[in-house]
Amino acid sequence: MPNGFSEPTINSYFLFEVDGIEIGYFSEVSGLSVSLAVEEVHEGGQNGYVHRMPGRMSWPNLLFKRGITASDALFDWMSKSSGEGFAGNGNKLTRNTGAVTVLDAEGTRLRAWEFEAVYPVRWIGPEFSASSNDPLQEQLEVAHHGFKSKTL
Repeated sequence: MPNGFSEPTINSYFLFEVDGIEIGYFSEVSGLSVSLAVEEVHEGGQNGYVHRMPGRMSWPNLLFKRGITASDALFDWMSKSSGEGFAGNGNKLTRNTGAVTVLDAEGTRLRAWEFEAVYPVRWIGPEFSASSNDPLQEQLEVAHHGFKSKTL
């Protein structure tokens, strides 16, 4: 391979951390994208084209999926953003720094994305059915104000 290139990374599993605290390992993460709005400016007397200027950036929420674990880190973090934890903080939302890290099969950190002002907005628990052999899964949805990528 030419210098600076390597083999493509194969999906393994993903670590989500908030302010350096492990929230958990997830089997799926989606929503890692950014969109830039385009503002069109019509100039008087210029009929040959329309000026296209960069507008606001927007990021969708992140969606994490995983099997059920014994750790309470996720619920501890969520309780600070709602209910008594939220009220105890004067009804002020604490926005934290989050990170998603790709890990290979041996647990080596390969690449990370750091997110600004993260907070949980939804959790979906497993669906229970005695007649199903599907693994129990939970989902976490997280809002944020943008990200940056970093190689490790």
